[in-house]
Amino acid sequence: MVSEFNWGTSGDEVVRTFSNRVKDRIFVITGPSQNGIGAETACALAAASPAILVLAGRSESKVAPVIQSIRDINRNVKTVFIPFDLSSQTSVRAAAAEINQIVDKIDVLINNAGIMACPYGTTEDGIEKQFGTNHIGHFLFTNLLLDKIKAAGPGARIVNVASSAHRFGGIRVNDIGFKDGREYDAWDAYGQSKSANILFAKYFASKVPTKEIACIALHPGSILSELIRYTDMQLLLNARSRAEKSKLPNYERTDRKSLQQGCATTLVAALDPELQDKSGTYLSDCQVNIPAAHANDAEVAEKLWNLSEEIVGQRFPL
Repeated sequence: MVSEFNWGTSGDEVVRTFSNRVKDRIFVITGPSQNGIGAETACALAAASPAILVLAGRSESKVAPVIQSIRDINRNVKTVFIPFDLSSQTSVRAAAAEINQIVDKIDVLINNAGIMACPYGTTEDGIEKQFGTNHIGHFLFTNLLLDKIKAAGPGARIVNVASSAHRFGGIRVNDIGFKDGREYDAWDAYGQSKSANILFAKYFASKVPTKEIACIALHPGSILSELIRYTDMQLLLNARSRAEKSKLPNYERTDRKSLQQGCATTLVAALDPELQDKSGTYLSDCQVNIPAAHANDAEVAEKLWNLSEEIVGQRFPL
């Protein structure tokens, strides 16, 4: 990996370094709404002439300005908007089917979308909302697109945007819904969903040869983005205090990043060729880091995969 990349590295710097890993390739990005790191990721990639940027999001009106920004950067880049609601398995299946129809391969899938520390609720499928949106939606989406990712050949990537907040809570395998909300804590639930993003990468790496597809998870940084829409400032301050008081090893920095800095680690995960044989790796600040023990447990990763298959009602042998 590029040793000079760090907390302050910008997404544009990463793309300039690995521009040959962008040109003429097809990227799918979830959660590309304006004022978020998904949008910043897409705009950074546009400068290096990818063949297609597929932008999957809930609101076309929020993605339209991003598409215009991409065109302003590089009019030769084809952009496609796909309507997509991670909290609905029906919507996820429809979006995956549409993408499978319009592309013959996917070089890089960036699972960026998510919600954070929202009040208790359930998805339309009856799953605790953060787990159902942040993990189950992406679990189903990724597996439904897997044949197209395999079609890209050796060097394909799956990138899961997780969070340092995974350290707040592991997987409650027998009670992902916090006793139907009676024991719900917004940050514990967010931590559970982000631990799931990391464990997904770990299990995937144990089953799929890394030279074929590398699956990388990451913490993008602490960023004031669209993600905080459910979160009042006191909750954010409480979470930051909780993080800073933690004595856990390898804890990530909590200083605020810009959106450009915030998309940099995502782009390292998507593009750095040295990560191709490091599937299952967790990154923060553009470098390899070590996740919490509960998010680095092979047995829990397998249980999570099996549980996820049960929830979506479909088996995905790797």
